This record gives sequence, structure tokens and C-alpha cells, in this order.
Amino acid sequence: MNDSASRRVRVRAPELVGKGGWLNTGDQQYTLADLRGRIVILDFWTFCCINCLHVLDELRELEERHRDTVVVVGVHSPKFVHEAEHQAVVDAVERYGVEHPVLDDPELATWKQYAVRAWPTLVVIDPEGYVVAQHAGEGHVHAIERLVEELEAEHEAKGTLRRGDGPYVAPEPEPTVLRFPGKALLLPSGNFLVSDTTRHQLVELAEDGESVVRRIGTGERGFADGSAEQASFNEPQGLALLEDGSVVVADTVNHALRRLDLASGAVTTLAGTGRQWMQGAPTSGAAREVALSSPWDVALFDGKVWIAMAGVHQLWTYDPVAETVQVAAGTTNEGLVDGPGAEAWFAQPSGLAATDERLWLADSETSALRWVDLDGAVHTAVGTGLFDFGHRDGEAGQALLQHPLGVTALPDGSVAVADTYNHALRRYDPATGEVTTLATDLREPSDAVLVGDDIVVVESARHRLTRLRLPEEAVRVEAVAHRTQRAATEVAPGRLRLDVIFQAPAGQKLDTRYGPSTRLLVSATPPELLLKGEGADSDLSRELELDPAVTEGVLHVSAMAASCDDDPANEYPACHVHQQDWGVPVRLVEGAADRLPLVLAGLDEGDAR
Repeated sequence: MNDSASRRVRVRAPELVGKGGWLNTGDQQYTLADLRGRIVILDFWTFCCINCLHVLDELRELEERHRDTVVVVGVHSPKFVHEAEHQAVVDAVERYGVEHPVLDDPELATWKQYAVRAWPTLVVIDPEGYVVAQHAGEGHVHAIERLVEELEAEHEAKGTLRRGDGPYVAPEPEPTVLRFPGKALLLPSGNFLVSDTTRHQLVELAEDGESVVRRIGTGERGFADGSAEQASFNEPQGLALLEDGSVVVADTVNHALRRLDLASGAVTTLAGTGRQWMQGAPTSGAAREVALSSPWDVALFDGKVWIAMAGVHQLWTYDPVAETVQVAAGTTNEGLVDGPGAEAWFAQPSGLAATDERLWLADSETSALRWVDLDGAVHTAVGTGLFDFGHRDGEAGQALLQHPLGVTALPDGSVAVADTYNHALRRYDPATGEVTTLATDLREPSDAVLVGDDIVVVESARHRLTRLRLPEEAVRVEAVAHRTQRAATEVAPGRLRLDVIFQAPAGQKLDTRYGPSTRLLVSATPPELLLKGEGADSDLSRELELDPAVTEGVLHVSAMAASCDDDPANEYPACHVHQQDWGVPVRLVEGAADRLPLVLAGLDEGDAR
């Protein structure tokens, strides 16, 4: 047995349990015993979470290269109530092109068995059924692939590796005109341009919203400029008209902005490198030389294209004249904090709509409607934070949304919100401060456009555009309020040791060439919870002091570590950034644990079972 294998801590993997059953297996139900002999990677994800979608993309190449030894199992672990609906999980698996088995675990049973604390979390199980690694957040796939190669060699030698086809069975394709469309744009011609997200195309529809005029893009994942027939996209979303009559496209999974010439159908790239922005990368400069991160929507406001940069919880701008990009608002911390742009916090901004005075935005993970003024300051109209959501009308301070993805400015100064997980269209009126419901019984609406006295809604999970008459009076709905289902972690009041576990992958070391290679940022909601330990530092362990008078709250922890290949002979070692944000609900209980371990990469040996 090699040295790294002999040092490896092995913990017996708990069984995979999920009330919703298995998807992508041809209706076959599986246990861990059925997968014995394969290397199993559990991907704990939920479909609202942009970091989870990033990891789905990171895993694609590893799955392809190790198809006969590795089985990736997505364990769907919902945050929002809507995500616990089985059909919503079925839709999400198709929407995001998930090509591995998925266990639908609406009650978080397997999440709890594996003591998972964050979306996404990856757990590696060896062919004998033992947990050998756990990683939270993004940027770990290179390390996991190295571990996979070690496990392949080790278990091939032991005779415990079983090669062959995996349990994945592709679902039958559905013959609809659109497939999980994302956003729509009313063109000067009166036609509609729709981002046909799951089919990686743009589709122009006639004024009836149904007849196809043309398709732009090959329909296969890719990143190529060229004619309408040659160009390729990767899950495109937002669309906006530029002043020169062309359309800017948020090409989400390519981490790019593209330009569509409406006359010729030609597609070019305006911004982005095709790679995902990571901490430490430039945040301004020539647009084609700066990486972006999952741009979800675009809008022309105050002379610039504003970008809802869902992947890093920020707003960026693209200057069409100077051909530059830069951060406009947000710190990359996830949460709801108003104020000057440089101090504001967002959580997956996913929808934008501009008026002369305001840029409205749907901030999906905080279930909030927010806006930016002409001075760049950020304000919140509806929403309270990461953990409260629901369907409640009335005064904006107590009204609730559930993961909205779109927002549309209405002629009277109010805004319509595509309240995605409530399957509703809502309205906020700044003049009265009231929230009402315009329509229900929509299926995951993700955007809407005004056409005269009508509003045309992108009904994403019904694969169509739906025309509604803007009603004189709102529909009344029964109020519902929800909290995120995760149970609070009980911790002792007073001193609490926070340990972020990070073990550099085999063959790598912490990258200290340019100073500290790690960063830890801690804050709390409410802020009074933390008497000591708030702020940023390079040490991944920190002594916190919790106020006994504040009985519960949320600890916000953001950690980053950079590691590089440890080979003195290599003049240009490959380096990788590992990062994750946690929102940990805590309850202060006398006699409870005085240590909170959060695994970024590795195993917490202080908690080995």
C-alpha cells in the first residue's frame, strides 16, 4: 500500500437515503452496497445554489475521464420549500444537464448522516465503502481527481476495484419548442428573443410568442463565435438591447458576455475569458482579458451594461465605448447588506431591470427585491436575508418572496417580480410600499416583458411564454412564511473555537510565495451575536466570543486557501484556489460544544468516527 493510502483516515460511509428516490437510473433504486467496487463521489447540492452549479460543471470532465471507475451521485438537499418538490428536482436535473444518478433527499436525511454543513459539499467513498475525503465549496476537483487516481491504483492492486458501465440512464428528450427558457427580450420588430437555456441557444419567436422565426447557436454546449449556425453558447440567460441595436447576452456557464447582431445573426464575444473568476483575479480592465463568474442577467443603466454576477454575489459593469469591465457593487460576501456599492452584500443577483432613476434587481438567495440608485448606493425594498422566505403580501417590510429570478419595470413606476419558487408574479409599488400578487399558477417564472397592456412571462418549467393581461387589482393569496429547514447547530455561549479544516491535496503545498495563502472572514446576524472574532485574518482557526444574551443567530464564515504543485523542478507550478462560504445557524445552549469545525478540504480528525 502506498504511503498516502496508509495515512488516510477511513470512516464507514452511511447509507444513501432519500424519500424522493433515485433519478437518472431508469427507475432503479440503489444502495451503497450496489456501488461497491466503484469510487463514489457524493455531490450534496441544491438547484438554487450557484456554487453547486459551478461544481456540476467542474465535475463533467472528471466523470468523462473516469467513467468506468467513478460514479458521481448527486444528493439533492433542498434549501427552499419549492426545492423539496419532487417534480422540481426532476426539472432541475434536466435543466442543468446532470448526467449522473441523483438521489432526491427532501428531508435532508443523508445530509444529516454525513454531517454536511454547506452547499456544495463533495464526499469521496472508496471501493470498499469508506469515506476518504470531504470538500466544501468550489475548486476541489483537481484534488479529487488526484485522489481518484490513487484509489484506482490502490484498489486495482488489492482486487477491490470493479470497472464497467455506471448506473446512469439518460431520460427521454421532450419535443418542446423551448426547453427551460431563462430570459426574454421584446425586439424592435415586435418579435421575442428568448434564451433557450438548456438547449444552449437563442430563439427568435414571432409576435404570437410561439412560432419560431430562427434559432441562433448550434444547440450544443460550446464557446465559439461566428454565424447563427456556427456560434455556440453554454446555458445563456440574460438579454438586453444595446444602443447600436445589437443584443448583449449573458452567456452564463461560459462566464462571458456575447453580442448578437440582429440583422446578420452573427455572434461575437464582448467580455470574459471563458474561465471562471476566482478570488485574487483582476476585477477591472480590458473586457476580453478579465474573467467573469456566472453572469445571469444584463441591463443598460446610466450608460453602461450592468451585469448580475450571480457567481460572486456582485454587480459589475461593462462599458461598451471603452470595452472595459469593473466591479460596481458587492464584496463577494453572500448576504443582505445595504449601503455604498463597495460595502453592499448580495446573494446571487439573478434579474435586472432599469428605469431612468433606479436599477432594480432580484437577489435570489435572500429572496429579496433590491435597487441601486444613480450614486451607486444599494437599497432593499423587500426581503430580510438568507433564511426567511415565503409568499406574503402587504407592507414591504413584512412581505415575503421565494427565490425570485426576474424583475420587470412597469409603466406606473412599480415593478413586477418573477417570484420563481412561489410560481407567481408579484408587484411592488414604491409609492405605497405595498407588495401584491398579480398572478399565480405559473411554473417557475424566471422573467417577464411588457407588451402594450399585457405582460409576457417566461414560464421556465412549462417551457413557454405565457401572456397575461395586467390586472387592475391584485390576486389575493393566503400568507405563508418559511425558514430554511437546516437545524441550528447547538454551541456553548461565550468562547467558541472556529476551526476551518484545510489539508493541501497530495503533491501540493500552501502557496506562500506572495504572502499568506489562506483567508478567513467571519461576521454574524445579528451582529450583536459576536462579541469577539469578527473580521478578516489569514489564520484558519479563530477564537470567537458569543454573547450569551443573544440566544440564536447565524455565523457567516468565508474561507479561502491557495495551494500549488509541490515539485521543485517545476518552474511554473499549477496553483488552485479553494473557497467556500458558510451560513451556520447556531443556538446558544449551556454545556454544548465549544468548538465549531468546518471542513474546506480533508477530514476533521478531531471528529473522526
